[in-house]
Amino acid sequence: MAENVSFDNLPERQLREEIIEEYRGQYEELLGFVPPRIVARTDLLARLDPELLAMQEEIRRHCMYPKCFDTKTTQLMLFGMLLMNLQDAARLHAIGARRAGATFEELSAVVNLAYLFRGLSAANLGAEILESLADHPSGSGSS
Repeated sequence: MAENVSFDNLPERQLREEIIEEYRGQYEELLGFVPPRIVARTDLLARLDPELLAMQEEIRRHCMYPKCFDTKTTQLMLFGMLLMNLQDAARLHAIGARRAGATFEELSAVVNLAYLFRGLSAANLGAEILESLADHPSGSGSS
């Protein structure tokens, strides 16, 4: 989180730090870092609605890791789905796919499929994401 964020108007966290770190650790394992929006959501809900945070993370874990797909396949599909909607989170799932073993050829094939049904906007965003990953293999560079 940004260092200048003030929590003076928010209640104290209702969850132990270990639980928050457990939730965030799943993102760290998949992506190599915890995206700022995840940090914000886990912090805010740890203060305001820890029960909802637990439910969100349980559902996410259940959906994100189906028994019938490996992580690479799941991440490639999510990359394509988000690319179709031109969502910036597509980048995160491209990173997840790379970390799970996807090649640039496989990622490019997903971009090409998105192009067929979404057009040049998806192709352009996909190319931008892949070039960013090539420039910042850890995924933590800005896009």
